[in-house]
Amino acid sequence: MRILLYTGKGGVGKTSISAATAVRCAELGYRTAVLSTDPAHSLGDSFDVHIGSKLTELAPNLWGQEIDLLSQMDHYWGTVQSYLNALFMWQGMDGLVAEETAVLPGMEELASLMQITALADSGNYDVIIIDAAPTGSTLQLLSFPDIARWYIEKIFPFQRKTIQIARPVVQRMTDMPIPGEELFDSIEELIGYLERMSELLGDSSISSMRVVLNPEKMVVKEAQRAYTYLSLYGYSVDAVICNRVFPRGLVDSYFDLWKASQAQNMELVQECFHPLPIFEVPLFEQEVTGMEMLSLMARTVFGENPKRGSTGDPTTRYYEGKAQEVFRRDGQYVLSLPLPLVERDEIHLHRSVFDELVIRIGNWKRNVALPIGLARLDISGAKYEGDRLNILFAIEARQEIPMEELKPKRWDMLRARFRRT
Repeated sequence: MRILLYTGKGGVGKTSISAATAVRCAELGYRTAVLSTDPAHSLGDSFDVHIGSKLTELAPNLWGQEIDLLSQMDHYWGTVQSYLNALFMWQGMDGLVAEETAVLPGMEELASLMQITALADSGNYDVIIIDAAPTGSTLQLLSFPDIARWYIEKIFPFQRKTIQIARPVVQRMTDMPIPGEELFDSIEELIGYLERMSELLGDSSISSMRVVLNPEKMVVKEAQRAYTYLSLYGYSVDAVICNRVFPRGLVDSYFDLWKASQAQNMELVQECFHPLPIFEVPLFEQEVTGMEMLSLMARTVFGENPKRGSTGDPTTRYYEGKAQEVFRRDGQYVLSLPLPLVERDEIHLHRSVFDELVIRIGNWKRNVALPIGLARLDISGAKYEGDRLNILFAIEARQEIPMEELKPKRWDMLRARFRRT
């Protein structure tokens, strides 16, 4: 099974690329589901058919769904929300305010996670394609397991067995709502789904993130930051899709400045995303909607091309390994980048005014967007180890950053807390 998630700045064509990928996978015989997690759904517009909140068959081997976030949230969070609502009202909070407060930040993203997990575990699909919301919402979606863990630990700092023992006594002393067995069952189910989701999206043999962009400087910079943070959370990015590139045969003088600007920005794309493969998608002469145009886009993107690593099959893992990662070692943070066959004295590092790390090797340059935690630290050195360049960041006592803020957390202890005893 493969899970492919497309993300990028709003308006770059994520939905079209996601839909085209789904069409191609279905043509190859894969049982394919394509989901939209963007609250402003446009997946149905891309296929030029109505797609509802339930899985809709679009073609042989192809199903689509625009996730209804409210109904999904009620299904998975309804029991917990009802208890929190009653608890807040008992403390004197207005009923409407209590109901809104009981919805934790990011719960809409949680609904999307749950559906992805359910489809993956159903065994009914070979490929699940996610048309994600714009970059910021996608990063919130992928980091939500960590956020939810924090809230659950703070709001429910009690154990199931303790409540079972104390419930009769507490009920005689106060009218405070006491959590029942169904609440613990609901939380345990929630934790299980989130744990499973982290496993699925963190497994590079199953899941791949793909960044969609246009050859425009602002778009490239946002995509670069998204790539950095996806890598930081341990998610595998295996390709970059550069959409709406002016065809090289375009000779109208009106577009000369645009073509020059795009050529310059394409160099920036190479600098920012090397060694990931970059797929160029031309600006088509008509809007990409409907099965015929989506199939044409898919053939253009994924058609067999050995030079760029394309086999014609979108489920291919186009890049193996971690293009960049952050870890702690010997009291320092390390930003590790793959740079094979490079002499150490050829490498030159400096910081830009945009909190980027600029790496120069001869005439070759790469821009790396630094996570906020690293951007405020000083570079203490660099080591070339194996085929990777490890850049060291010094840690002062006042700058100590817990690694749990830089990497996804494990769920084992939290899951055990709510396990039936």
